[in-house]
Amino acid sequence: MSSDRRYQVFVSSTYEDLREERQEVMQALLELDCIPAGMELFPATDDDQWTLIKRVIDECDYYIVIIGGRYGSIGPKGISYTEQEYRYAVETGKPVVAFLHKDPAQIPVGKSESKAEAIPMLENFRELAKKKVCKYWETPAELGSVVSRSIIRLISTHPMPGWIRADKAASAIAAEEVLRLKKTIEDLENKLQETQRSAPKGSEDLAQGEEIFPIEVDFEGVDSSFRSWSFRYTLDFEWDEIFEEIGPLMLDEASDEKIRNGLSQMVRYRILNDEAYKLELESYSNLKNFSVSSHDEQTIKIQLRALGLIEKSSKARSIKDTRTFWSLTPYGDSVLVQLRAIQKGEFKSEDELSEENGEDENVDVIAKD
Repeated sequence: MSSDRRYQVFVSSTYEDLREERQEVMQALLELDCIPAGMELFPATDDDQWTLIKRVIDECDYYIVIIGGRYGSIGPKGISYTEQEYRYAVETGKPVVAFLHKDPAQIPVGKSESKAEAIPMLENFRELAKKKVCKYWETPAELGSVVSRSIIRLISTHPMPGWIRADKAASAIAAEEVLRLKKTIEDLENKLQETQRSAPKGSEDLAQGEEIFPIEVDFEGVDSSFRSWSFRYTLDFEWDEIFEEIGPLMLDEASDEKIRNGLSQMVRYRILNDEAYKLELESYSNLKNFSVSSHDEQTIKIQLRALGLIEKSSKARSIKDTRTFWSLTPYGDSVLVQLRAIQKGEFKSEDELSEENGEDENVDVIAKD
């Protein structure tokens, strides 16, 4: 394998009966630029050595066990050190492969288990190893070949950190860190965009949409005797109505004064065009100076801000300009589009209206006041 990364492989087995096999395995791993580690480095004979063995297994990327004709010496836990190593590797989630002799009955007597009590323990160990990935072999040369192919596949299917030369580690780590940070930035940007185009958390508990907000309105008028009168009405508006009216003012940005004028125009239109108010005020003329109470104006801005529809403008301006400006948020822009965009077929031409009313297409439609 051509890579700056080297993988450390722990090789576990009984020792005396598998010397030749272990040598083939070590050679195969070295040819793959892997770093073999195993019992040649330390005898597994006491608890202190077991602590060392666990640490080495933890530091390895992969674990392989070779099972031949012997079970091995039994440790304090009542199982062989080889099985103890295997169980530890599995418990810690290490990628493992077991290499079992294909026909234990053909193993020479000198390399087979001589202790009667250990024979069933060896068979149980073989059955345990079969529950994970396992391969079979008969000769040392065949074992080396099988190990080589298995490790290549294991590296492909279960990539591990491995080891890198110190002189190449810094640049490799820097490159990986750059990629990681880039991915983190992309994820955060995506989350930010999703957040900006959705209602703020908790806003579902706030008044919005078709819910009513009463607005206190002041205006003036003149009666038939030319006397001036002041009026104070409370008008009910849906939150969607309010935002639909003043939202377009903030497509770029709008000052407090501009929003105030927009609200005044909204209530003025309601008073002058609602039939009930027209009837109630028919004896008055020159209705003017419509204004929304300062309290309601501020409440409207705060509510729209809390709903995530508007925000204070961040545009740079001169130090002398101390006015507050407001603009739509991305979420507010999308909500406004839904409210104000004209749906297909919503308005009809005069010809279409004439046809629906059964009128001659050549007759002009004249609107009367």
